[in-house]
Amino acid sequence: MLLLLPPSETKRPGGTRTPLALERLALPGLTRARTQTIDALETLAQDEDASMRVLGLGATQRDKVRVNASIRTSPTLPAVDRNTGVLYDALDAGSLAAPARRWLGAHAFIHTAAFGPVRALDRIPDFRLGAGVSLPGLPPLRRVWAEPVTEALTAAAPRFVVDLRSEAYRELGPVPAGIASVYIRVVADGPDGTVRALNHFNKHAKGVLARRLAETRPRTASAAGLCAWADTAGLILRAGAVPNELELVDPRT
Repeated sequence: MLLLLPPSETKRPGGTRTPLALERLALPGLTRARTQTIDALETLAQDEDASMRVLGLGATQRDKVRVNASIRTSPTLPAVDRNTGVLYDALDAGSLAAPARRWLGAHAFIHTAAFGPVRALDRIPDFRLGAGVSLPGLPPLRRVWAEPVTEALTAAAPRFVVDLRSEAYRELGPVPAGIASVYIRVVADGPDGTVRALNHFNKHAKGVLARRLAETRPRTASAAGLCAWADTAGLILRAGAVPNELELVDPRT
C-alpha cells in the first residue's frame, strides 16, 4: 500500500543542521522538477514585496520569505514532523511507536508543492509554497509536476494507492491509470439519511485514518480489503458515488 497525504500550509520550524539533500529524497525522477521549483522560490525570495504578493502572504508573514531564501541550507525535519495543522495533529506522528513510524516511512508520501511527493520520513526544510501559486519564470505548477509525478509513481509501481490528497494536489500528480487506487472522501451521515461532504473536519478524519493505518499496518491491496480492515479498526469506509472512490464517515459521529 502507498498512502498519499496532502501537505499543510503551516509548518513546524527548526530541525537538525542537516541541510536539504535532493538526492536522498524518494522518487529520484523528480530531481529536475524539484531543482526548477526551488530555484524559482529562491529567486523570488530576493524580492520581498514580490514574494509577499505571489505567495499570498499577510503583513505578519514576512518571515516566510526568509524561509524560502534559505531553503537549501536551513535545518531539516522528517516531512511528517515538519507539517502541522488539523490533519497532522490527528496523525500525531511524534507519539507513534517506532514500528508505526517505520510503516509511515515505508508506505506514506506527503505531496508538497516544492518537492513533489516525499516519503514521510524524508528530511525537508521549512518553506512556503501552495499548489495554486504561479512562480515567476515557471509554468503553472500543474505543468511542472503532473507528468513527472505520474511517471515517478509508475516507476515506483505500488500495488495499491490510497489517496487522501486534496483536489489541488491530485492535479499536481495524478495516480497512473494502471495502478489500483482509491480516493478517500470524508462525509457525514445526516439524521434524515442524507450524506454530505465535509470541509474543515475532513482533515481531522484523514489524520485519524492515517494514524490507524500506521498503528495496525494492514496488508491489503484492494478497496474491499481496506473496507474490511476499517471495520476492525473502528472506522467506516464504504463505496462512494463514483468508481475508485471510498467514503470515510467522520469518526467524530
